[in-house]
Amino acid sequence: MRALRILVPVVLVGAVVAVVVSRFDVGEAIREVTLPLRHDDIIRQQAEEKDLDPAMIAAVIYAESRFRDDQTSEAGARGLMQVTPQTALAIAAETGGVTFEVKDLDDAQVNISYGSRHLRDLLDQYDGNTIAALAAYNAGSGNVDKWGGPALAIEDIRFDDARAYVEQVLEKTDEYRDAYADDLGLQ
Repeated sequence: MRALRILVPVVLVGAVVAVVVSRFDVGEAIREVTLPLRHDDIIRQQAEEKDLDPAMIAAVIYAESRFRDDQTSEAGARGLMQVTPQTALAIAAETGGVTFEVKDLDDAQVNISYGSRHLRDLLDQYDGNTIAALAAYNAGSGNVDKWGGPALAIEDIRFDDARAYVEQVLEKTDEYRDAYADDLGLQ
């Protein structure tokens, strides 16, 4: 009788664990670790508003912060898209953001909005050349202008880390497009 009292709870716990495990999507869990996506609603909104590929916004966020909101670089770039205070203040001035404070970059909505605006501005500046815009996002417009401006190709990027950044964002853009088409509104 005593063995039965021990065995029944053990069997019940085992059954519960089996049900939980059977409903756990291992592929989904792996994808969440290797290719995370958060704030997809904000990404979709900003992509539509700024005529950007939402998969590219997600890829920039991945490259900049791996979707961790609390990132601050040595240069002071903050948040998901690693927007510098200087860039943010310029965007706030251009868009009438009179109440903007640098600490607002810690808010996902503000950060993705300003980072997307900066990416859109760079794409416009470089005549839609994604490689040049991404290189400028990472290494600055001054460097991209020296390397070829709107005609920039990947092999023209003179900083290894900037070239690797551009290659990573382009690769991750394709991965986000494939893995998260529904979430990013690409269907």
